Amino acid sequence: MLYSFILELINQYSFLNVFKYLTFRTGLAMFTSMIVVLLVGTPFINFFSARQILDPIREDGPSDHIIKKIGTPTMGGVLILLGLFSGILFWGDLSNVYIWFLLFIVTSFGLLGAYDDYRKIKFKNSSGISFKFKIISQIIIAIIGILMISHFSQNEELTNLYFPFFKDIVINLGWFFIPFSVFIIVGSSNAVNLTDGLDGLATVPVILVAGCFAFISYITGNIVFSEYLQISYIEGMGEVSVFCGSIIGACLGFLWFNAPPAKIFMGDTGSLALGGSLGAVGIITKHEIVLAITGGLFVLEAVSVIVQVLSFKLTGKRVFKMAPIHHHYEKKGWAESTVVIRFWIISIILAMIGLATLKLR
Repeated sequence: MLYSFILELINQYSFLNVFKYLTFRTGLAMFTSMIVVLLVGTPFINFFSARQILDPIREDGPSDHIIKKIGTPTMGGVLILLGLFSGILFWGDLSNVYIWFLLFIVTSFGLLGAYDDYRKIKFKNSSGISFKFKIISQIIIAIIGILMISHFSQNEELTNLYFPFFKDIVINLGWFFIPFSVFIIVGSSNAVNLTDGLDGLATVPVILVAGCFAFISYITGNIVFSEYLQISYIEGMGEVSVFCGSIIGACLGFLWFNAPPAKIFMGDTGSLALGGSLGAVGIITKHEIVLAITGGLFVLEAVSVIVQVLSFKLTGKRVFKMAPIHHHYEKKGWAESTVVIRFWIISIILAMIGLATLKLR
């Protein structure tokens, strides 16, 4: 909204031309969303603590984990979304169809996560809504979003699948693009949700992936850079960097309160929304495989759960002491901070590998 107002004044005040630069607005979105979260964070946490809006802890978790986490407020994702929306509404171009698609995904998944958190808080257990209801709801939201972007977008590359390292391999998915995209969005949403089990564990990898895709979306929407890096140019995609900048800023502000020992958890409100939006960004920028690389930690966490469940159902034996895999290392005696920092290091390495694929083509 503010950006639209400034655009009307540019012809009168030439110094306002700086707001035309995506990098400048991305920085402003990042700063705005971070400041909003930092300013609102403390009163928000105090309010939730007073109202006993607390996170129900898994009873089968590590004993130290249970003791440390009891009494910590949840639904901190509301803070993240508040900061994200502030950054977008102030500095985003609201005439851009990709921004509206991403806003739809992040809002819808955020509301679903909020309902899940509400159920957990109300009934004082960690189950929340049923797995079946959650998955079906996520699939419906993703289908609506994909149909929306397919209808309104002028992107002829939308149904293509590109492979990093192999510039000449392009597969047109055709109608299969819809189920493929649904899988990416729903899978990404749940993978981030599974990762969010320790203080700050999911927050930093989300920041890293959003940072990578802020860069990717910028160069994808820039005809000069995309041609140089041999990446498919998509008009209007650069605006997505403002969205990614808002995610970075909101998560940086949230990390101030979520760093060990956490004063608040993001809950499903935050994890489902952030995961779903990262999946959506990967789809519209046509870097789905790069998303799997940069977000490799989320993939690892999700796969560990799948392997654990399948192994137990088929053989009656567990591969890990506990899943997701970060709890496995807690059970092995690793301190929570050790698990978190080492997983952050893995995320940093994966982010660098993901960015390297842009040049190695």
